[in-house]
Amino acid sequence: MKKFINDPQQFVPEMLKGIALANPATLVYVPKYNLIHRADSPRDDKVTIIQGSGSGHEPAHVMTVGKGMLDAACPGDIFAAPPMDYVYETTKLLASPKGVLLLVNNYTGDRMAFDMAQEMSEADGVKVKTLFINDDVSVEDSTYTVGRRGVAGNFFVMKAVGAAAETGAELDELIRIGEKVNSVTRTMGIALTACTPPSKGSPLFDLADDEIEIGVGIHGEPGRRRAKWMPANEIIDELLGAVVPDLPFASGDRVALMINGLGGTPISELYILYGIAHERLAAQGITVGRNYVGEYCTSLDMAGASLTLVRLDDEIEQLLEAPAEVAVRIF
Repeated sequence: MKKFINDPQQFVPEMLKGIALANPATLVYVPKYNLIHRADSPRDDKVTIIQGSGSGHEPAHVMTVGKGMLDAACPGDIFAAPPMDYVYETTKLLASPKGVLLLVNNYTGDRMAFDMAQEMSEADGVKVKTLFINDDVSVEDSTYTVGRRGVAGNFFVMKAVGAAAETGAELDELIRIGEKVNSVTRTMGIALTACTPPSKGSPLFDLADDEIEIGVGIHGEPGRRRAKWMPANEIIDELLGAVVPDLPFASGDRVALMINGLGGTPISELYILYGIAHERLAAQGITVGRNYVGEYCTSLDMAGASLTLVRLDDEIEQLLEAPAEVAVRIF
């Protein structure tokens, strides 16, 4: 394994320190809680939005802290939920009079950490609510979850509630918006190779040179099945064949289409996938109103991609169009 690291146990703290040093005017790093937060947070005039999850999915979530997105992120170690006290202390530290919204991708460890942190924060008098994100259509359950997993579609929930919070929306309104966006968002991913966690030093799972994992999770969890490699056209047909019927999306719909890289796939290949998906959707009478191509929620250095569709309406589209300022420009 060749990576730009020192001590694998310091991988996350050194990454977070680098993010803060690169954005000194806008971000603050609190090492004790793996916390990155906006320099102007908390604010009395807006709900504070926090997301944790494990590290290894960058730019989610620590690089999406900024105006119009998250107010803070307190990740755990690579592919590990943040400790409950990280979430609890972050919630207390950044509590706003308007409340705190905790965004949680649907994994068992994350749910436990955030549920406990919410209970303890409420006991301290903090106004706080939790919203779970579960956009993955690949499997209903996995080693890490009860129910569907939260994957790249979390970006759209973050973006929508972040934009609404900047206008002064109340906590209950943010819950409504977040649940609405989550309800019309569907994702499925595919892996060409496994990823290599720094502390492990070897691939997380084995894939033969001619094999792909269809429906892979962002921690390398198994998907729907393992199959032989297939051309890009067939891969998009596989992904759309799972995503489109799930909502279902239908002729006349206007959608946001995201092709998300999982960390080790060149942007050129992502655009090949995007072009095929765009044309396939048009043939079904589905209009792509907004497009997103790049890395939004990765799995370290995994070669692969995920496809996300969001059914748009005027409200969602306006929120997605709202300006935002984050550490890594990804939209």
